[in-house]
Amino acid sequence: MNLNWYYKHFRNLSTTELYQILQLRCEVFIVEQNCPFQDLDDKDFKCHHLMGFDTETQQIVAYTRIVPPGLSYEEASIGRVVTSPRVRKYGVGKELMRNSIELAEELYGSSIKIGAQLYLKGFYESFGFVQTSEIYLEDGIEHIEMLKD
Repeated sequence: MNLNWYYKHFRNLSTTELYQILQLRCEVFIVEQNCPFQDLDDKDFKCHHLMGFDTETQQIVAYTRIVPPGLSYEEASIGRVVTSPRVRKYGVGKELMRNSIELAEELYGSSIKIGAQLYLKGFYESFGFVQTSEIYLEDGIEHIEMLKD
């Protein structure tokens, strides 16, 4: 699998990129996880968007938004972490998180706080995140807050 990684601030996204991002987020967060929720939360405008672009299919297949400090948490954050079901067995999720952490540190040079789905706790721990909250429900799914210093 050959992916090109790039990021842009919201104001620099093309309409095609924005469409593919929203399509991927909808495919996974709303349809696959069977979780109707308001994905468009006005934070996208202020964020950088990291995209993994499959050169064969010409599609964005991995994505995160890098949230500046003070918008979701006091710290910078990585949110809307998503990979297409078609690429999950190839280690794309790990590559996505490594690139996201590197980008967040490059942009903001601070700690990173995330709201993680509980079943992914071990995945995020493998990148140095530690649980900092009790379990809470968000859109009917168990979550925890995690911090990487």
